[in-house]
Amino acid sequence: MEHLWTPWRMTYLMGEGGKLEGCIFCDKPAGDDDENFILHRGQQSFIMLNLYPYNNGHLMIAPYAHEPSIESLDAATLAEMMALSQRSLRLLRRAYDPQAFNLGLNIGAAAGAGVADHVHLHIVPRWAGDTSFMSTLAETRVIPEWVGRTYERLKAIWPEVE
Repeated sequence: MEHLWTPWRMTYLMGEGGKLEGCIFCDKPAGDDDENFILHRGQQSFIMLNLYPYNNGHLMIAPYAHEPSIESLDAATLAEMMALSQRSLRLLRRAYDPQAFNLGLNIGAAAGAGVADHVHLHIVPRWAGDTSFMSTLAETRVIPEWVGRTYERLKAIWPEVE
């Protein structure tokens, strides 16, 4: 039997630490990029890794403006978010060679948004078979790479991806 270790997820799974005060998409950009896994800062928006990824390379693009939905954002912010999405897809193809992607905006709590009042775009690399018996039967995702290592990998090649 092979053992899969993901101890960094235990805090999340056990609900320890409670709900964070404030908004991560407002608070994290005020801190250190490396500490907060911020991959890139644009004029109106930024890219950061999801601390509890669905798959390795799971990114989020968020505007600096604290708005609940895309209809509240100006055209420049929307354009930058889409341009960063394109560049992120190129980055993830180069780093992980995924077979597909899911891109999604969860707008509002009922849509599944963990942060319902600050719109953000998820980019999730996908591979055939990435939902194995662990996901189906045990309701557990297996993430083979530490988030810190994913950040290092993507940060190193970000400048080369246009």
